[in-house]
Formats: sequence, structure tokens, C-alpha cells
Amino acid sequence: MEYMLILAADAEANAKMSVPGQPGFEEQIAGWVAFNKSLIADGSFIAGGRLQGVETATTVTFSDGATSLTDGPFAETKELFGGYYVIRADDLDAALAVAKRVPFVDGVVEVRPLLARTADDGAISPSV
Repeated sequence: MEYMLILAADAEANAKMSVPGQPGFEEQIAGWVAFNKSLIADGSFIAGGRLQGVETATTVTFSDGATSLTDGPFAETKELFGGYYVIRADDLDAALAVAKRVPFVDGVVEVRPLLARTADDGAISPSV
């Protein structure tokens, strides 16, 4: 089954940890590199990426058949989405075990199973 790990962290704290030369920066990067290598080595890595800052976000809102565009993220929250992983895991427990290894100092990982298209009708069904 495929799962998405949606990573969110406090924007202010994340900004401090993302600056080369800041205390803890090298250790933080080393943790992420080791985590990424472990996902590749155990065959669970499918995809992943880091998002640019919220100042680059544009939100498309759908309401009553109309769309509107808003600069900035959808959620007005202290924690902001910063990246994601798509992983392969046998079940939710295995996906949660991977999520627990994310090298956050402070942050949140939301774990969700993906839906996939079937080859025959294009319908959405649970990913396998």
C-alpha cells in the first residue's frame, strides 16, 4: 500500500533551523540525509519533496461553481506544510513506524493512505 507522509512544522522554528551556520543546522541536515537513505535502502521510498516557502503559495478556492485565487497558504496556522514523502508500506502500522523516524526536532507528520486509479476504468480505488 502507498502512504503519504505530510510534514508540517512551526514556521519560525523551521526558518531558524534552515539557515546554514546556525547552531544545529549540520546535525539537522545529517538527520534528514540519513532518513532519506534509509527509506531508499529499505525500498519504501517512492517520492518526496520539500516545498518552497508559504510566500510562494497561491490557493485556488472552489465555491458554488466559481473559483477564486488567493495569495498565500490555505491554512492560517502556526504550523505550515513543508514537504512530503510517498512511501510503500505493508500496512498503516508500518507506515506509522516510518513516520516516527522522521528527524523532526519539533513538527507534525500526517499519515494518509493514497488512492490510485485503476487501469480499466480510471476510477479511484485504494492503492496497493
